[in-house]
Amino acid sequence: MAVVQANEEDMKMLARLMRAEAEGEGVQGMLLAGNVMVNRVFASCIDFTDIRTIPQMAFQSPGGFEAVQKGYFYQRARDKEIRLARRLVNGERFSPAQESLWFFRPAGECPAQWFGQPNVGRFKAHCFFSPTYADCPDVYR
Repeated sequence: MAVVQANEEDMKMLARLMRAEAEGEGVQGMLLAGNVMVNRVFASCIDFTDIRTIPQMAFQSPGGFEAVQKGYFYQRARDKEIRLARRLVNGERFSPAQESLWFFRPAGECPAQWFGQPNVGRFKAHCFFSPTYADCPDVYR
């Protein structure tokens, strides 16, 4: 069962964004980045109280994704990434991003916090940050 509403165009948009943000980190990296993206649509808290759709999430400004802002988001959605996007929309979650609302690629070590939220892990080059339950109980579904 879907955890967020998504039509075919939304699924392609999510797939393109996952690819643009984390293709270099393989399937697992794209799934982790996609977890964060779906969580931003699902959770109504912090900077994401008005984000209810995949397009709103993808084009959120400020606070959106570098791939959208810098133009490399506009590559075609491939079947491989669309299948991954479907898995996430249908509720699959992966550690360390299962409750994360942020990820980024630092030049060095992961900072202990990002936007006041604790670091919950790293996968390859990306660090993941999850809100506390008190700050965002919805993401802990």
